Amino acid sequence: MSVLTLDAASRWFGNVVAVNGISMTVGPGITGLLGPNGAGKTTLIAMMAGFLAPSAGTVTLDGKPIWRHTDAYRTIGLVPERELSFGYLTGRQFVRANAELHGLPDPGAATERALATVEMTDPADRRIDTYSKGMRQRAKLASALVHDPAVLLLDEPFNGVDPRQRMHLMALLRRMGEEGRTLLFSSHILEEVEQVARHIEVVVSGRHAASGDFGTIRRLMTDRPMQYAVASSDDRRLASALMTEPSVLGVTLRRQGGLDVSVADLGAFAVRLPHLAREGGIRILELTPSDESLESVFAYLVGGPA
Repeated sequence: MSVLTLDAASRWFGNVVAVNGISMTVGPGITGLLGPNGAGKTTLIAMMAGFLAPSAGTVTLDGKPIWRHTDAYRTIGLVPERELSFGYLTGRQFVRANAELHGLPDPGAATERALATVEMTDPADRRIDTYSKGMRQRAKLASALVHDPAVLLLDEPFNGVDPRQRMHLMALLRRMGEEGRTLLFSSHILEEVEQVARHIEVVVSGRHAASGDFGTIRRLMTDRPMQYAVASSDDRRLASALMTEPSVLGVTLRRQGGLDVSVADLGAFAVRLPHLAREGGIRILELTPSDESLESVFAYLVGGPA
C-alpha cells in the first residue's frame, strides 16, 4: 500500500508560481484532482511522478522524496495529458519500449499482460497514428502499467474520449483501485470525478481549495451564493419585492435593464419569484444563471469555508 504525501509543496517557473504551498495525502484507492484549466494540476502530477523537483516543500512516496529517487520511479506509472508523439510505432512496440526501459526480465510477457489489461491486444500491431483518441489513451495506460506500478497518475485521461470509451476507462480505473493501487487522476469536470473517485482534492490558481468525498465538495459548491440575471417588465418594482425575501442576499439594477440577483437559497428563490411577479403584475422575461462557470465555483471554494 503506497502513499503519496505533499507537504507545503510549491513549484515556480521564474516569476510564475504554478503550485503554491499545497499539502495533501494520496493513499490507496482512487483520488480525483479537480480544478479548472490552468489550476496547476499538471505541475502537481509532474512533481508526484518525479519529473519536477518542488521549488519548496516536499513530495514523498512512503516517506521518501520522489525527486531523483530511482526506486520510486519503479513504483509509479504516469499517463500524461499530452498526445503521443510516436505515431510511427505500433501499440505493441510502444508498450514494449517502456517495458525494456524499465529493465523488466521478460518485457514481451509484460507487454502482453498490459495490452490485455486495457483490451488492446487485437489492434496492438496497428500504428498509433491510426488509433482513435480512446485507443491512444488506452495505449498510454498500457505503457504506464507495463511494470505493474503500485501508484498510477493520470492527467485528464478522459479528455476527448467518446462516451463508450470513457465508460470503459472508468471501469478499468475502478477495478485497479479495488486492487489496492494508489490512483490519482485529474479532471476539470466534477461529474466525471464523481463517477470514479472515492476522494477529491480541489485546486485552483495553484492553491489547495478543498478536500473530501464527493458529497462534501458538492455541498460546498451548492451552498455558495448564486448569481442570477433577471429581466422583467418592471425591474424596479421586482427589485423592491425581492429585497424583502430571506432567500435573496442582494439585488442590483443593471444600467442596460434587468437585475443581478444574489441568492442564498435557490429552492426558496425559485418558489417565491413567480409568486412575487404575479402579486405585482410583473412579467418575468428572462431568468439565467450568471456565474455557473467552473472557475466561479472554484473561486468561491478558495475564498469560502474550505
